This record gives sequence, structure tokens and C-alpha cells, in this order.
Amino acid sequence: MMEQKKRVVGIIGPTAVGKTALSLGVAERLHAEIVSVDSRQVYRYMDVGTDKVSPDIRRKTIHHLLDVAMPDEVFSVADFVELSSGIVERVAARGRRTLFVGGTPFYFNALLEGTLTKTLPKDEGVRRRIAEECDAFGNERIFARLMEVDPVSASRLHPRDVRRVSRSLEIYELTGKTAAWWYENGEKSPSPFDVLYIGLNRPRQMLYDSIEKRVRAQFASGFIEEVEWLLSNGFDEHFPSMQGFGYKEILSAIKGEMSFEDAALSDIASTKFFARKQMTWFRKFSPSVWYDTSGYTEGMQSLVEGVVTMCERFYEEGKLP
Repeated sequence: MMEQKKRVVGIIGPTAVGKTALSLGVAERLHAEIVSVDSRQVYRYMDVGTDKVSPDIRRKTIHHLLDVAMPDEVFSVADFVELSSGIVERVAARGRRTLFVGGTPFYFNALLEGTLTKTLPKDEGVRRRIAEECDAFGNERIFARLMEVDPVSASRLHPRDVRRVSRSLEIYELTGKTAAWWYENGEKSPSPFDVLYIGLNRPRQMLYDSIEKRVRAQFASGFIEEVEWLLSNGFDEHFPSMQGFGYKEILSAIKGEMSFEDAALSDIASTKFFARKQMTWFRKFSPSVWYDTSGYTEGMQSLVEGVVTMCERFYEEGKLP
């Protein structure tokens, strides 16, 4: 007899559309905990630029996968899948529900649409030899070798991420195919979850106005000071965490390469472009129910009520809209 899949709800949509406000209302009503599906909010000390919820909100509603990595660490989609799966188990064991909320489609897809299951070989001898090479010649040596044999995987990794660089080389040596090839072509298993996506959107110009308002508020509320603090503590543009829009523009402004006003304008433009890409990806997600948040001018309460009713039916009966 097949094990019944766990039912989870994902709240999706472009940045600045209202996902956080909806999720807090829904989580309170459903006695749920929120898993952040955001590739930037995993990093500590990066709060203003990633628009994290405040500590006060977190004390009221439990949030997972915020502040789980240092800015000089690499946090991968594999990390997200592993940690999220464990969170769902623990939350369910406490008799509570899980809401996945965020705007990183790649994370949603990896966790909820199926994962690579073909067992790739491991060899302690190969692994030890790569480690010895790294110790003797530095991580730059093995990263350069990965760039030669598997440039796709190398482009996704930081040179200091020795563990994953080494594993990618190990896979190539043992199989003759790159880790990138296996990711694209390896066998997939069905996701262990049944998911219902609640999608939020609004007319493009309204969304753009919200994005501009958010970025302006971030710049006026400590974003620049946040980046200055990160720099003063050794977290610079060499780390992937600092390459996100907003952070890289402020770094350029601090170095005198542009004004802070131009940095804000560039951040706004980059965020708008990202929002369009998000919707291109999210429109493919299924099963999903989409709401135009511009139709809820009196606030989120009526939207919360409708979403809660739908989620309760899904959690209890597995009924999809």
C-alpha cells in the first residue's frame, strides 16, 4: 500500500504582490507554520534588502528557513529541499500545518514537483584524492578543473564551496557524465507532497508601483547602512549572497561607480524584470488558484477568508479546485 502524500499549500506570486500579508492571516487561522521559499532570506544579517518579516512577527507566527546561512556560505537548492522536507515532518508531528510562501520558483519546483532519485555512485578513494589535492594546492585548483569538465555546474557554485565542487568532480570521474547532465536527465520520482498553489497577481502597473514604493522604503530604512555593515565585516561582492539586485547596486554606489539615486533606480528596474520572470515561471505551476489582489481594496481579510476555506478543504479532503 502506497504511503499517502503529505498535503501542503504554497503561496506564490511576484515580489511585492502581497504574499506575506496573506500568509500571516492564513497561517493564524489554520494554525500553520510558514516556510520561506526565498533564496535570499536564508542569509543572516541581510534583512532590509530581502524584506524579511520582523522578529515581532516571527514570535507570533513561526517562520522557517530565515537566517540559516552566513552571507559567505553557499546555500543551494539541495539544501532547501533537504531542510524543507524535515520541517514538514516536524511540523506535522506537532499537529500543525505547513505553508510554503515565497517567490523563488526554482525552490518550489525542486521540492514539490519531484526530485532526482537515481543513486549516483560514491567512492571514498576518489573523494580522498580530491580532498588531498585541495589541501595541497587550494580550492582554486579543483574549481578550475571543474570549470574545464563541467562549466555548467561550476557556474552554479562558488569557488569556496569545496564540498559541492568536490562532489561534482567525483560524479564526473565515476560516471563520465557531469553533475549538470545528471540533474537534467536523471530519473525523477514523484514528489512526496500533494500541493495546492495559491497564486497572487495584480495589474502590471499596480505591481510596478508597489515595487517602486518598496525599494524606496528600503533605501530610506537602512538598506544602505545594512550593506555598509556587511562590507565592514568582510562580506563583499565576491560572495553570491551579495550579488542580488539592490545589494550589488549599493555596493557600486559605495565604491563611487554610481549615485545612490541611480542605485535605487537600477534596483527598481531589476526587481520589475525579476517580477516578470517570476510570473512566467509561476504560470506553469499546477494545480493553482489565482487571485487578483487589486480586487481586495478593503484589505486582505476577505481574501484570507476565501483562501482559508479552500485550504481547509484541501488539507482535510485532498479536494482540489
